[in-house]
Amino acid sequence: MVADDRQFQGLVKVEVRFARFRLKILCFSDQQSLMASSSGDDFVILVCTNLNPIEVEAEKDREILISTDDIQSWDLVTILRYQTVRIRAYRNRLTEQSSYFHGLLGGSFSESSLDNIVVQWNLETFLNILQCIYGCPLNVALNNFLPLFEGALYFGVEMLLEKCRAWFSEVFLSKNSGPPQIQCDDLIHMWNFGLENANDFVPELCARYLARNFMWAMSNRDFVNIPFNLLFECVKHPCLTVDSEMHLSDALLVWLDANTEQMDCSIRTKENLTGILKEIRISILPLWFAAGKRRSCYFSKLADESVDSILRLVKIPPTGLINALGDVDLNHLRIRLTEYSEEKGYIFFTPVLNETHLREGERRKKVDFSSCPQVTSAILLLSVLHSSHSMDSTLRKIIKKYLINLEHPDKDHWRISECLPPTLSFEALQEVNISKCHRLHLEYAIECFSRSFPSLKTIKAAYLLSIKTTSFIKLVHKCPLVSEVDLSVDISPIIPTQVSVLSSNLALPLVSNKCWDVTSCYHSGTSLSNITYLTIEGRTDICDSDLEFISKYCVSLGYLNIKGCIAVTDVGISNVICRCIELHSIVVCDTSFGMNSILALCSAAPKFGNSTGHFGKRASNLQKLHMGCCKGVDETSLIELMSQTAMLKSLCLSDTHLVDEALYNFSGSSLELLDVSNTMISGAALAHIIRGNSGLKHLHARGCKYLFQQGSYIGGTEFSFSHPCKDLFFELGRTCKLEGIALGWGFSNFSLEALKPAIISLKSIAVGLGGTLGEDALRLLPTTCPMLEFVILHFQVISDSIMDRIMTSLKQLRALSLCYCLGDMSISSFKFSLPNLRKLRLDRVTPWMTNDDLVILIQHFANLVELSLLGCTLLNADSQLIISQGWPGLISIHLEECGDITVDGVSSLLNCIALEDLLLRHNGPGIPRNFILDASEKMPMLRKISLDMCDARDGDFDIPDYVNRYFLSSVTLARCLSEARRQPVHKKSLVLVWNSNNVIRTVVKERL
Repeated sequence: MVADDRQFQGLVKVEVRFARFRLKILCFSDQQSLMASSSGDDFVILVCTNLNPIEVEAEKDREILISTDDIQSWDLVTILRYQTVRIRAYRNRLTEQSSYFHGLLGGSFSESSLDNIVVQWNLETFLNILQCIYGCPLNVALNNFLPLFEGALYFGVEMLLEKCRAWFSEVFLSKNSGPPQIQCDDLIHMWNFGLENANDFVPELCARYLARNFMWAMSNRDFVNIPFNLLFECVKHPCLTVDSEMHLSDALLVWLDANTEQMDCSIRTKENLTGILKEIRISILPLWFAAGKRRSCYFSKLADESVDSILRLVKIPPTGLINALGDVDLNHLRIRLTEYSEEKGYIFFTPVLNETHLREGERRKKVDFSSCPQVTSAILLLSVLHSSHSMDSTLRKIIKKYLINLEHPDKDHWRISECLPPTLSFEALQEVNISKCHRLHLEYAIECFSRSFPSLKTIKAAYLLSIKTTSFIKLVHKCPLVSEVDLSVDISPIIPTQVSVLSSNLALPLVSNKCWDVTSCYHSGTSLSNITYLTIEGRTDICDSDLEFISKYCVSLGYLNIKGCIAVTDVGISNVICRCIELHSIVVCDTSFGMNSILALCSAAPKFGNSTGHFGKRASNLQKLHMGCCKGVDETSLIELMSQTAMLKSLCLSDTHLVDEALYNFSGSSLELLDVSNTMISGAALAHIIRGNSGLKHLHARGCKYLFQQGSYIGGTEFSFSHPCKDLFFELGRTCKLEGIALGWGFSNFSLEALKPAIISLKSIAVGLGGTLGEDALRLLPTTCPMLEFVILHFQVISDSIMDRIMTSLKQLRALSLCYCLGDMSISSFKFSLPNLRKLRLDRVTPWMTNDDLVILIQHFANLVELSLLGCTLLNADSQLIISQGWPGLISIHLEECGDITVDGVSSLLNCIALEDLLLRHNGPGIPRNFILDASEKMPMLRKISLDMCDARDGDFDIPDYVNRYFLSSVTLARCLSEARRQPVHKKSLVLVWNSNNVIRTVVKERL
């Protein structure tokens, strides 16, 4: 690229303005030259003024004369110390390599014969330009690209322009999986630079770079500063890469919120800006997200269209999608798949009230279409076909025939697939999330993954009851690089250690009399898998034979989560432990994990290839052990286990027979999470653990009644220790930097004061029964812990002044639970906007709540997805409509003893079409008999329903069978005594739990 004629002549001043700097360039002759060239016209003296010289001490350091003859050995650090730099340069070289100097020195006008030329430019940049002109190596980098490119344009140095273009193209087109090299603010400067200098390739590559790094950019604080035209070009770009359409929608809404307010836009301007939202493929948004945006000022119309489209797609049989849509352009149904699909490097954090799973997120290529019930095999197929394929009648017929044959596994449908156009291959994609995609044909999905995602490593397929062993085997066989699989489902309400079972029946299985039919798999000749990370949490269709198969097939297994797998036995778990010698993380909460499993962990593991040799005990390699609610382990076994687990980073022993001696025998020093909730440990024993584990980030100790007593319990006998109980908080405050804490008995104002050094970065706090923080401590909580996102308070004294401090200070609050709290609290406590709040639970703390108060909650907590109200007795049937219209995107609703909400039925709540979990109890006897069937049909995501027989209009409910249950996984029906009482007395509960094969009907004494 050459400079224009004005640059050639050097007769005018040129002013270039950038966001970071402003330079004025003026070339003129110096009539009083101090030194003339000894070689006539061969040399010229370039006089440069250093605008930012290093402070000099002597007069002699103010000027320096250098020559291009020595350019290879120039010491720029030294040269830049001087205020004036005179450069003796070859005239011919300058005119040959620079169109600017060619015009200035090679013309017929008077300036062409001058021996001294004054150049006012950034000295370091100009020296770099001269080095390039004279053939010296020059590295273009992010910190010097713009100055060099601007200088190359002005001085017309084509060689340097090419270097800059090459660097720019290499960086902006690179497929490097590392962090983006260009930051958002730099990208904005480059875009503006390209526009100002009419360089088309710079804006084009900027838009492309932003498109393929969109997931990174949207989390950058400078994202809202991106110019609209750049954002618009990015969103339309074929390389636009997002994990899902939800992320794209959220990012655009954040940008619009920030910019339309700042610009004070007119209505027409706002309409032009919001036009960018039309680029979103609204038909493949998650249902809960689309429903929740119905109240968005920018997105409400599109949200309605999205919900209507999703519900229409859900009603179309998977095999009839292509025909049902006729000749409509199907591009809006394509899931965005590009070669750049990637994941941000996040750390995943689960709040303290649940099991915490900390794992540093790798920067992976990924695609996420979870929670999309409308996604079927047809949509997945459309997404991997090249967009240039014309959907003519012939192709539509082929696809239809192919989809129909998918439903008949006995037919050779893969032969039909050979008639389909070639599918695209996304070599870099490593993770796919199909969780809650109930209508996706798993056999085809696996086949598609194997063909189009050859580098796939992680598959998340949670809450899909239809997955069986055959699907699992095919998955790891077709996708041999897969190492991480998540097949979790909802944990059954029937945990044997927590309920008293009156009766239980197993309905006849539909396919096999085994949980997962693994027998044939042993003889299928399938090779060993590369699975190292397996989660099958909550699956009641997993039994010992399945675990045996897993242990033989997944020999490299390192992480196993079988939490809530109630059909497996202690022997089955111990066999897995014995066979999987690389196992380093075990999650066995709510299972039969017991003495046999402990013995397996505490025994020596054999070496590879030598069954007679041993290399140490399995427990010594454990990094994670979660065994909460495992009552089959006695105190002695726990003591032995703790003495051998020195490498543990995450340990959960809640609701076990844990005593102090076990903690005193623990020799580890790497703990990051410790959960000892509802155990008999003392403060002294816990302080001992904390003293040796300074990296502790999460501590759960709610329900520990003996935590703050001087005595300690070992083997049922009380012992005394010299350490006072306050040592616990002293050690925590002195030693740790906590992110999550859950405490109860003995937690007080003093405790919080002692903890201050440790909780400055606290994100989650839960205070349970026995904790008494007091008004002063609760009022100071937001100041003491300004980063709190999860606040759970039970049995505390709460006032409006305390809530004011919490609401006004904790703007990042995501979950708020107030349960059985006392105090003088009114609706004024909730008149503060919390746009980030997603979960709200109010149990017997707002008995005064009316429909008007509900409206106020909606106005200030507009983005809730989970709502739980208990004891709001003034609510009535109109509350349903207020809730469904105010929070249309709710995925969980729990309403108990809330006046007469259901006295006239539940028609309005059915408008919360994205619900996954619904609990209605003692809200009025108006729920129709067919409600469960009706709700499961109208709510495509519904998995869990809990009702009370007292609320049944006809005294009973119809229960769906296996086929017409849609996607329900559990139904709980509580019964009450028939005698008339003011408060209902609960007698028993009927629980139905579905899995991949059958339904288990259980009656328990408790009200679940």
